[in-house]
Amino acid sequence: MPRFARCAGAFLFLGKSRYMHRRKFINTTLLMAASTTTATSVKGYQPAALTHANLKSGDRFQMSFAPHAGMFRHHAGEDILDQIRFAADQGFTAWEDNGMPSRAPDTQKAIGQLLERLNMRMGVFVANQINWTEPTLVLGAGKYREQFLESIRTSIEVAKRCNAKWVTVVPGHLDLRTELDFQTANLIESLKQAVAILEPHGLTMVLEPLNFRDHPGLFLTKTSQAYLICKAVDSPSCKILYDIYHQQIHEGNLLPNIDAAWDEIAYFQIGDNPGRKEPTTGEINYKNVLAHIDQKGFTGILGMEHGNSKEGKAGELRVIEAYREVGK
Repeated sequence: MPRFARCAGAFLFLGKSRYMHRRKFINTTLLMAASTTTATSVKGYQPAALTHANLKSGDRFQMSFAPHAGMFRHHAGEDILDQIRFAADQGFTAWEDNGMPSRAPDTQKAIGQLLERLNMRMGVFVANQINWTEPTLVLGAGKYREQFLESIRTSIEVAKRCNAKWVTVVPGHLDLRTELDFQTANLIESLKQAVAILEPHGLTMVLEPLNFRDHPGLFLTKTSQAYLICKAVDSPSCKILYDIYHQQIHEGNLLPNIDAAWDEIAYFQIGDNPGRKEPTTGEINYKNVLAHIDQKGFTGILGMEHGNSKEGKAGELRVIEAYREVGK
């Protein structure tokens, strides 16, 4: 997830993306008026003429693939609501927005209302500010724990506005001066305090292990490590975000590890390796991986956390085509 948050041409993440400069204020009066019409009759985005047979507008994906801000901007324009409408017209049934907390409250509400009207689900947003260079949550009690718990409280209000059920948590950097088991215990205690806040609201934080190549020095890197922590926290509000891209790089052995951690996985993210672009651009056999996940009965969201391999409208159509090829 967060690698793209720090790269130009990717998606929103706590003010780090170039897309943070797009219009943030949404006219709620216009939005309310639009609710009496079809989603695509609103002034602005109009359905694109897609020529590829696999890109028939309106064919809804059975699996809940979730695009993100900017992925379809060449077809839909810069307005986030128009981008969601375009995604819905192409059959996507979910949406993901890592930078949701940085959006204006009125925009958060407008997104939630539009997703509900289009029968789409809201995916993850990032709950905590991540320190990429210094240890935080592994240190235990103190200012970093308090900051984290405050971000969890804030996330509840954001989630209510946009109808989100999952929030991403990245524990941050490893402490090179402290035994790993002590750091693990410190993190578990912080997470236990967080789930006490989240559980009454039915929200789930999903812990995301990140790979060593893109994010050297982070504490949480492996599926088994995340699994152990979730078992120790022992709460429906603390689960795993299994990012297939990160785990292909860090440990491989995708299907057996998914099986081993299955009861603690609540969310998936997608990206091919190398390059972190759409499926079919790298080495991961996404057709088999997604079929495996589907056959196991997964009904959650699969975030499309990657860039487009080609520029412009052609690249956006290729993304849609790729998901038609590997998913269902």
